[in-house]
Amino acid sequence: MSPRLNLIVLGKQGAGKGTQSTVLSEKYGIPHVSTGDILRTAVKAGNELGMKVASILEAGDLVSDDIVNQLVEERFQQADAQRGVLLDGFPRTIGQAEALEGMLGEDGIKLCINLDVPIDLVTQRLSSRRVCQECGTTYKDADIEAISGTCSNCGGDVIQRTDDYPEAIRTRLMNYERDTEPLLSFYGSRGLLVSVDGDQGPDEVTDEIMKAVHERGLA
Repeated sequence: MSPRLNLIVLGKQGAGKGTQSTVLSEKYGIPHVSTGDILRTAVKAGNELGMKVASILEAGDLVSDDIVNQLVEERFQQADAQRGVLLDGFPRTIGQAEALEGMLGEDGIKLCINLDVPIDLVTQRLSSRRVCQECGTTYKDADIEAISGTCSNCGGDVIQRTDDYPEAIRTRLMNYERDTEPLLSFYGSRGLLVSVDGDQGPDEVTDEIMKAVHERGLA
């Protein structure tokens, strides 16, 4: 394996980024670095930066690029990230992508994987999912754990997030198109982009991603 295998997983909300990131993290032995997890960890830490993040989130505002970049860079310094990282939810903007290049330096991003899923399918996925408030485990609403309202992983409450309501989904997808979709051209122009059909079984999606990684001699 390359000394540092730095991968990005892009895709609309509900495209399956979390599912694929978890699997790939285990297969390649690199941490799954999720912006959502980083923000939750910062809030739980209760330090000055964490309290600032908490106040922003409670107000329903977006955490600024400067704060997100700082938290991600700190995450890169941890011991488990020295062989590489698998980024999910970061970068979200061109500004974050440019900052990421500065953070990683010569190591850089080795591959950006775009999970291509139609809007109607991601809308259906988002509106039907339920999430544990404590650990972030995601369930389909047909799952027993979601129906009972209790997470099988940690025992926390399983709810439908407010940003998975129909109007919020439309807003999130519009924001993705405006802010994040330009990253496809950003990484495509650098020869780092691979698009994978996300409208198939999770195992098939994983196989396609791993094939792209192996074809480039990255693992």
